[in-house]
Amino acid sequence: MKQSEIHNILINTLNFNQKSLKKLEIFKVMVLEANLRHNFISKSTVKDIWFRHILDSAQIVKYIDDNISSIADFGSGAGFPGIVISIFDQKNKFHVKLFEKSPVKRAFLTKVCEKLSLNAKILDDINKYKVDSDLIVCRAFKKLDKIIDISREKCRKPHKLLILKGKNATNEIKQVSLGDKYSYKVFKSITDNDSKIIFINAN
Repeated sequence: MKQSEIHNILINTLNFNQKSLKKLEIFKVMVLEANLRHNFISKSTVKDIWFRHILDSAQIVKYIDDNISSIADFGSGAGFPGIVISIFDQKNKFHVKLFEKSPVKRAFLTKVCEKLSLNAKILDDINKYKVDSDLIVCRAFKKLDKIIDISREKCRKPHKLLILKGKNATNEIKQVSLGDKYSYKVFKSITDNDSKIIFINAN
């Protein structure tokens, strides 16, 4: 997909604005520069970063309710999806917490947030904290059962989860015992026919 087509989706379908696109471009350059030293993203996806990483992360803004005030990104890595979501939030409707164990990646995330003046906070290992966010997001973090364990043990109730998953999403859901307090929906990814977005309500 051409960059112009991706920009069109970001603006017309996902409601990013021109200011957000400029910040996404700066973020993209920062990721690629850092990637030369740290391999934050796979080299095979570098040429398709707008599609494989930025648009893939951005698509979940469709599922963020207006009443969400705080978002936690588990295993933020180089900022996908947490930084992309924070860039989208031009009116500072919500605060984004980026949980990342790697000191190198935390340093990078801090640099990005300062450069782009984002309403985000960088934290380390999720296991050290009690999470009070309304919405949990994650991409390429852990298997679904591990994410649910963290949700049950570390997160205040109620909360919601938006999880970007690959082609094994359906099998992972079937193998997890959610219980009465959890309900879910599955949506198709716009970047991969085999990938899914899992939306979970935790009450």
